[in-house]
Amino acid sequence: MIPKPQNRAYPTIYWNNHYHLLHATQRISGGILWANLHLLFWLSLFPFVTGWMGENHFASLPTALYGFVLLMAAIGYWVLQRTIVASEGVDSLLARAIGKDLKGNLSVVIYATAIPVAFFNQWLSQAGYVLVALMWLVPDRRIEKVLTAREN
Repeated sequence: MIPKPQNRAYPTIYWNNHYHLLHATQRISGGILWANLHLLFWLSLFPFVTGWMGENHFASLPTALYGFVLLMAAIGYWVLQRTIVASEGVDSLLARAIGKDLKGNLSVVIYATAIPVAFFNQWLSQAGYVLVALMWLVPDRRIEKVLTAREN
């Protein structure tokens, strides 16, 4: 019997990076609140898709749906970042920290690729999901560097 996966890694990773993101924000607007709720909605689906995937032994459709929820959460995080930058300006602390956001864009590409791959090879698809998790495991150092520079 395969144990039901406990998706604690992704919520923890999002929590840490979300904290850093909002810590770099000077003020919270209504648009930022709505963008934040959009992200939180997708994060709230993690337990459902993780449980479904585990109950079905990592079958193609649950693995693809898991990837879709990961993709939408990544897009939600991107929308939140862009909303903050739009609110605070292109010269803001956060805008300087994220720059071109290669890591965020690469995450979206990996998720979008891993979703259709799930229908051919679930384990390769899962490897893509794990790769993105590993990329974000340490909170975004770009934000930490800018915050440290601001404090000094």
